[in-house]
Amino acid sequence: MSQWSQVQQLEIKFLEQVDQFYDDNFPMEVRHLLAQWIESQDWEAASNNEPMATILLQNLLIQLDEQLDRVSQEKNLLLIHNLKRIRKLLQGKYHGNPMHIAVIISNCLREERRILAAASMPVQGPLEKQLQNSVVSERQRNVEHKVSAIKNSAQMTEQDVKYLEDLQEEFDFRYKTIQSLEQGDKNSVLMKQEMVMLQEMLNTLDYKRKEVLNKMTQVINESDVLMNNMLLEELLDWKRRQQIACIGGPLHSGLDQLQNCFTLLAESLFQVRRQLEKLDELLTKLTYDGDPILLQRPHLLERVNFLLYNLFRSSFVIERQPCMPTHPQRPMVLKTLIQFTVKLRLLIKLPELNYQIRVKATIDNNRRFVLCGTHVKAMNMDESANGSLSVEFRHLQPKEMKSSAGSKGNEGPQMVTEELHSISFETQVSLYGLTVDLETSSLPVVMISNVSQLPNAWASIIWYNLLSKDSQNLGFFNNPPTATLSQLLEVLSWQFSSYVGRGLNSEQLNMLAEKLMGQQISYNDYQLSWAKFCKEHLPGKSFTFWVWLEAILDLIKKHILPLWIDGYIMGFVSKEKERVLLRDKMPGTFLLRFSESNLGGITFTWVDQSENGEVRFHSVEPYNKGRLTALPFADILRDYKVILADNVPENPLKYLYPDIPKDKAFGKYYSSQPNEVSRPTEGGVKGYVPAVFIPISKILYDSTDPHSPSDLLPMSPSVYAVLTEHLSPTVIETANFAMQGSQNSMQGSPICVHTLIKLQHP
Repeated sequence: MSQWSQVQQLEIKFLEQVDQFYDDNFPMEVRHLLAQWIESQDWEAASNNEPMATILLQNLLIQLDEQLDRVSQEKNLLLIHNLKRIRKLLQGKYHGNPMHIAVIISNCLREERRILAAASMPVQGPLEKQLQNSVVSERQRNVEHKVSAIKNSAQMTEQDVKYLEDLQEEFDFRYKTIQSLEQGDKNSVLMKQEMVMLQEMLNTLDYKRKEVLNKMTQVINESDVLMNNMLLEELLDWKRRQQIACIGGPLHSGLDQLQNCFTLLAESLFQVRRQLEKLDELLTKLTYDGDPILLQRPHLLERVNFLLYNLFRSSFVIERQPCMPTHPQRPMVLKTLIQFTVKLRLLIKLPELNYQIRVKATIDNNRRFVLCGTHVKAMNMDESANGSLSVEFRHLQPKEMKSSAGSKGNEGPQMVTEELHSISFETQVSLYGLTVDLETSSLPVVMISNVSQLPNAWASIIWYNLLSKDSQNLGFFNNPPTATLSQLLEVLSWQFSSYVGRGLNSEQLNMLAEKLMGQQISYNDYQLSWAKFCKEHLPGKSFTFWVWLEAILDLIKKHILPLWIDGYIMGFVSKEKERVLLRDKMPGTFLLRFSESNLGGITFTWVDQSENGEVRFHSVEPYNKGRLTALPFADILRDYKVILADNVPENPLKYLYPDIPKDKAFGKYYSSQPNEVSRPTEGGVKGYVPAVFIPISKILYDSTDPHSPSDLLPMSPSVYAVLTEHLSPTVIETANFAMQGSQNSMQGSPICVHTLIKLQHP
């Protein structure tokens, strides 16, 4: 079942979440019509590879053209109209920046996977529940409402200033008219009436000046309260959501809404600033004792400038944190001499600033690293599909200074991956006589010199962003805080939902909790240390919990991804629990689990019965990436054979737990049919005798039988047919076996031994 098909079967509350991230940037109609094609493309890689993104965009448009041809034949006028509009929209929006649509589609697919994982969880995790708090949504609506109200008030005040200007011009005209009259005329009754009217106009002017200043004061007060009590709080929440999204959590949205609020507020404050300048002009033409403009304007102008100054400083944000294109799902881990990308945005989007702001990138001032590449660029509105005022650095490289490199040998990989650094950016904005110096910094990054340090570096990024809201706490790992187990388990599930498309259910998380804490009654209040998570070896093992888990993620991603996404791999289940699950099942029922003793290994265990009815469990030695590179895991399950005591090979795997026929579960993943395997006589290089390697598993009930390790694979049915056709049972039985096996931990359990026969056809 495709991912989109699974999404469509969700409950309405989850479908509403899906609806939120599909808009004109990537319409849902395209997602629906091209579901399978979209899911088969590598949008993550294309998001940091412009040639690949260009090809995918072209292919996307071709796919839409094919859909247009199809619906044209069906004469579906409405769909034809919508598809033509969407095609034109996508081509125009992303023609100059194809990587942006790759980022958008990648994010949409990832968010779908996260929602599917959340839907499969019985209870929403504490972090996700906090991020989706209804109070937060209510505050967002209040912010947007208040910004609009402030904008309207500033517009109304503009009308009042205009009326005041007209009134003062009328007063000035009448006053100058009286001043031009002869002295005798000034003593007339008519003139005295005119003087009374002028006094009334002056009183009205004074009243209107006070009224306008009061309205300006109200706009400024409301702007102050909105900015400091609501808008900046909303920005902090967005930054926190960005932190969580960087470690696999829900996608952070709302930056466009924040940009709209920041821009409207800045426009309103600039409008008030111009109104105050207009009042200054009126003041030069007319003033009097107790003039409110003379008394209040300087203070109001100072407040407006101060608010604009702080608004600009807060609006300079990292839209996309530093990330290597080669590892798009491991942001903030940077390898020396490898390019990374980072994107910044100014949330105050004013046309006057386009190409006027030059941003400079630097690294923290410890003089250990420097940035190479283009580190000064201008912000503009042309590169982003949504027209935001932004700049993206794509060719920055961290380089380690020689003086530091010489001492690097004294530091272990663990120490390197706990050292945090910061990428800083600075610029200056000058607009309408206002000059503001801006600076911002990325979330802490970890520098590595070798890709082998990546797992531990990523663990540092997870731990920091889970537990610290301070974006510049570079000394965090001098005394790292503990995490609650419930928090950590939620984040671990995110690693699976974001990286390999399916999160962990409660049973799988319970197994991980036992792995971390041992047998406990309740895990919710348990505090887990950084050392326990990433530095201390698991009991009896030569590796840490995190290294073990990261190896499983790598195994899934590279070798068994479709099986994991479709939920056929139970994965995290202890040996004791698997026996409880299998004990009462039909003989031949099996389940798939990850090895607890081998890094990046997967095994399967099946149940059968002896002649006297005794329940027996068999587990094969785990398959690692070396074996799975040679033969797909689904083919291994299809072709797996064991030789029983009577030397009759058979496949013991019948039903995937709980009762799914094996071929029904895995049939669509088989790379070939057994009868497609060539017979030994059908190939081979001229001058040589063709040979076929036949790996077999043999169950031995005598645990003293010798066995030796060998990297072998199971025998397919077609190859076995060739074997029985050309060799007698006696020859098969007496053939040289290279054996390897793993013994069941239960006393007296049989051993599953892999065997390899080399068959040469005479």
